[in-house]
Amino acid sequence: MGTVTIGVSIAVPEPHGSRLQQLRAGFGDAAAHGIPTHVTLLPPTEVDDAGLPAVEAHLGEVAAAGRPFPMRLSGTGTFRPLSPVVFVRVVEGDEACTWLQKRVRDDSGPVARELQFPYHPHVTVAHGIEEAAMDRAFEELADYEAEWPCTGFALYEQGADGVWRKLRDFAFGSTVVPPQSGQVDRGSVSAH
Repeated sequence: MGTVTIGVSIAVPEPHGSRLQQLRAGFGDAAAHGIPTHVTLLPPTEVDDAGLPAVEAHLGEVAAAGRPFPMRLSGTGTFRPLSPVVFVRVVEGDEACTWLQKRVRDDSGPVARELQFPYHPHVTVAHGIEEAAMDRAFEELADYEAEWPCTGFALYEQGADGVWRKLRDFAFGSTVVPPQSGQVDRGSVSAH
């Protein structure tokens, strides 16, 4: 019996996902093309591959209890100096993400785990690269805006090549999406 490394996340949909992934690669983050643009609900976690059906069943229950919600990204933030990360901020949908990640990691489930840092929903756009490039990412995406209706999340597996691949989507139990907060120029980036 082997182990696999899994993660659970909300994918940033097109055209936003590809745009942020291209920008991340442009800042010099070599991992950019192996990591779909996302908001993490469960960070990389090693599990027995025989336990994947139990993980999928658990995620199905979490999704069935979830409801669609508006997601909105706006501006940048950083975890520096604690962690070498620059991110785009989740400014709407953060409470729903926090609720979901708690359910995914619940002590009664198959992927119960403690986090290294307190949960903070975000979209990474630079990780572990040189400081000047981190500063550039922070500045160039300071005016970034995107929004979409979040209707579910997905289970991913990290391959031996380091690339994350989707195993399965999990749709929320309701199809009603609350209205978006306001009019936003979707996917815009300032020209600094």
